[in-house]
Amino acid sequence: MVFENEQVRVLRIHFGPREKGAEHEHILNRVVLYLNDQTGAKADDVRMALGVPATVLPMSDDPVRTWIKVRGRWGPFQEFMIRDRAAGPIADVEFRGAAGAAPTQEALAAIAGAEAVIVGPSNPVISIGPILALPGMHEALRGCPGPVVAVSPLVGGRSLKGPTEAFLAWAGKPLTSDGIAECYDGLLDGLVADQRASGMPTLETDVELNDPESRRRVAREVLEFAAALA
Repeated sequence: MVFENEQVRVLRIHFGPREKGAEHEHILNRVVLYLNDQTGAKADDVRMALGVPATVLPMSDDPVRTWIKVRGRWGPFQEFMIRDRAAGPIADVEFRGAAGAAPTQEALAAIAGAEAVIVGPSNPVISIGPILALPGMHEALRGCPGPVVAVSPLVGGRSLKGPTEAFLAWAGKPLTSDGIAECYDGLLDGLVADQRASGMPTLETDVELNDPESRRRVAREVLEFAAALA
């Protein structure tokens, strides 16, 4: 840790040439900066600066931080990923601040008017989990007029990137479509995966997103599947 306050956290990480971290490949040593105070207005500034046309809505304007317990020690998620290289086993996970946080009105309005909610192939425990931990989020998704569809992050029963398998093991979920569906606690109307889930409409397709064409294909198939469920 180089510096931290309420607005920013700076970590210095050291990688050798072409050495890989937990999720990315780094050519040179880097200083990584994380914004602790990422309100909706600031997120929109970043979106416009990057030229992203889609609206980006943070889950909350309140601070929610993911902490991981490994080998008897609690630490921020960023330190677990970068300094510890995502080395488990994971003993516990906490979304600190989630109980006292609230979804933004913009996020709730988007869900309430959505033709469909598509959950990308992210880690359901630490990427989607903090969103679902917000009070009122489950109710908002259950009240969505369109179907809620998730894309599985597993390809052939394995995770291709990041510590998804380690976090699913901590959560007691198998590396299957059923295990992914269970993470959503009954919120899903359908799943997109390369393996059928029991008791849930499933679009069985290749979900390995290894090039632009495969990403476009999966996006098109997901939207068609969601429309069929509506």
